[in-house]
Order: sequence, then C-alpha cells, then structure tokens
Amino acid sequence: MTTFKDRASATTSTPTTLSIAEVLEIFTGGRLPLRFTAYDGSSAGPADAPFGLELKTPRGLTYLATGRGDLGLARAYVAGDLDAHGVHPGDPYELLKSLSNALVFTFPPPPVLARVIRSIGIEHLRPIAPPPQEAAPRWRRVTGGMRHSKGRDAEAIHHHYDVSNRFYEWVLGPSMTYTCACYPHTDATLDEAQENKYRLVFEKLHLKSGDRLLDVGCGWGGMVRYAARRGVKATGVTLSTEQASWAQHAIAAESLEGLADVRYGDYRDITENGFDAVSSIGLLEHIGVRNYPGYFAFLQSRLRPGGLLLNHCITRPDNHSEASARGFIDRYVFPDGELTGSGRIISEAQNVGLEVLHEENLRPHYAMTLRDWCANLVENWDDAVAEVGLATAKIWGLYMAGSRLAFETGGIQLHQVLAVRPTEPPETGDLPLRPWWTP
Repeated sequence: MTTFKDRASATTSTPTTLSIAEVLEIFTGGRLPLRFTAYDGSSAGPADAPFGLELKTPRGLTYLATGRGDLGLARAYVAGDLDAHGVHPGDPYELLKSLSNALVFTFPPPPVLARVIRSIGIEHLRPIAPPPQEAAPRWRRVTGGMRHSKGRDAEAIHHHYDVSNRFYEWVLGPSMTYTCACYPHTDATLDEAQENKYRLVFEKLHLKSGDRLLDVGCGWGGMVRYAARRGVKATGVTLSTEQASWAQHAIAAESLEGLADVRYGDYRDITENGFDAVSSIGLLEHIGVRNYPGYFAFLQSRLRPGGLLLNHCITRPDNHSEASARGFIDRYVFPDGELTGSGRIISEAQNVGLEVLHEENLRPHYAMTLRDWCANLVENWDDAVAEVGLATAKIWGLYMAGSRLAFETGGIQLHQVLAVRPTEPPETGDLPLRPWWTP
C-alpha cells in the first residue's frame, strides 16, 4: 500500500501530476481529521470520518489557493463551491472544532512546492472576484471617508446590522438582543440569560426610578426598554435604521413612549448631558482602538459627576495583538471591527479621568450565547434562507459557530468594565462600599 510519505518523497523523483487531494495531504502532512473529496475524483482522509468537505468546482480551488488564512475557505464555502458534510450549515461547530483540534498546515520544500504549483495550474493562482457578500479590503473602503469617520462607521454598521429584522428575530429570539447573555445557571434559556444580562447591567449602574440612562449602540432597544419598565428615562442611539425602526415600534407596543427613546444616529451627536448612567453594550468593537481616548472622553462628558459607565465588549486575551484585515470576520461580518485586551480598555478609561470600580470576564457566557443563536438558526433555517438568501445564512452559521469555538478556547473574551465619573473632590456618594449587585 502506498502511504502519504511514499507520495511525498516521490514528488522529487517523478513528473506525474498530483491530484487535488494529494496536494492537500502534502500541506497537512497527511493528518486530515475529516474526509475530503474533490471534483477531480480524488479523496483523502479517513473514509469513516463523521465530517467531510467536498470541493465541487475549479472556481473553489482558485478561492482556496488565493485566499490567505480563513478567507479562501470562506469564499469557496459561501459561493457554494465547497460543501460541508455531517453538519448543518446553520451550525458547523463540530466540523470547525475538528479542524481546529487536528489540522496543521505546513509548507513543503521548494521542489515539492514547485510540483504542487504545476499540478494546480498557474490559472488557479490568479485571484478572481470574491462572492458579492464580501466587503472590499480596508484600503479600498472609500465610502464615508477615513476609517471610523461617521460616514464610514454608518456604512460598516449597515453592512452587518441591516440584514433583515425578521432574520434577526429568528436568530436572536424574542429578546432581540445581539450581545453576550449572562446565564444564571447552565440550564437557563437564551431569553432568561439575556434578561439576566440586562438585570446585571441595570444593577451595576445602580439605576433607580427617575434616573436618566444613555445607551450608546443600543441595538433593538433591549436595555432601553428594560430600564424604562423600571421607571428610568432611557435614551438609546443606533447607527442602524432597521434597529431604530424596530425599537421604536417595540417602545410603542409597550406604551413606554414617555420613558424610552431610541434614535437613529451616531452616538457622538448626542447633545444632552448630565445622565446618571451610560451603558455601552457591544459598541466598543466598532470604535477603533485609536479612537478610545475620544470615545471615553465623550461618554464621560455625558455623565453627571458621580455618574456610572458600564462598558461591555468583546476583547482579546492580550493588549498588543491586532485583528487581521484580510480575514473572514473583517470581510464578511464586521468591516473595520477592532479588538484589544481589557487592560488597554481600562487604561484608556482611566486616562480620561474615569475611576474604574470593577471588571469581570463573561467569556464562557458568550460561547453559550452563540450556541443558542446557532440552534435558533438551525431551527428556522428554511425561513432564514428564504429571507436573506443561502449565502448570507451560511455566513452567519460559519461566523457564529467559529466565534463560539474562539470563546471556548480563549482566543477572544467578553469583559464588562464599570467606571464612575469622579466628583470634585472625590467622594463615594450613595454607592455601597462593596459590589452591590447580584452576580
């Protein structure tokens, strides 16, 4: 029987053309954790593997050969040139986990690489147009001006959040909350966990009836309506027209118009100040690390002395690595999104004069949230595809399942940072001496 090592060593002594599967085996060292089949009839990996990938077209091969990192895989998958077997497209988590645990790519020596190139064909090494769902590279994004200008931020938000309110209803469930939930126990439902998250934020901000809350990046108004139901006058702002419209209808349906207000616009255009509290739940990811000083300074300026700020956002496990501008997330999910570590966030908040009172990491909770969002997508798959198209639905399944894996393995985290605008001179005011909220 011919082994992988036999085939690899033979590449230096025989001119025969390699099949697509043989090329893949060379780059993976013959350690494929799944079954791979290709349109040229070749295959590799265990025949009884529970998961598989099927390369269906030459175009898919071009995507794989020319896309760096996960981008080529995503392009072929979104375009329908690469199929996944053994998993539902709304939740390919188990397949991604298998690849993450076992797949390691290595470059072969130059003679072998030269043979690989001859076998693939030069025509497959020339980049082609990506699927239409892909955003342009960062350097080509001219709509709205420079990165994180108001116009360009609005375009980035439109790309992701204005997909379809009906689609989001199927994925997010009744809470219409697109941020990390906080599970009171492992058996809690998604809706229970989202309600508990709003309860946690509300209590951390020490809100009470009659207070004023500003919620920046308010989404569909979940925090605004939660606070308004408890007598707080809450103002929310979002750059998504779809979110603002949905939230305004929800406010009217609950007869909360006297207390709740959701506006379409940039948070930087809020002119009111003297708020008792500011909540920012899932906005910082879109701000840009270089803009943190201005972001925290602006939010502090909206607070009264002694007012509290709760910042809830996805973070990196360190404070120096940067997101790839070429990857799947930037091109298909969050254009211009940037993450950093909780230490950098805390430092920037302190640098503008905010006093940090508390921080905590909810990383496992986001993995559970994504698990439940994927389950919702699977349950409503046919309706979701009919609403937004197969390619977009597949993007969401891939993105959420991959993000779940990243939260589980610690590649990304979720931190809540609580800070106060100090009084002059500093005093504790009406805040208890120790954390006053129920965990």
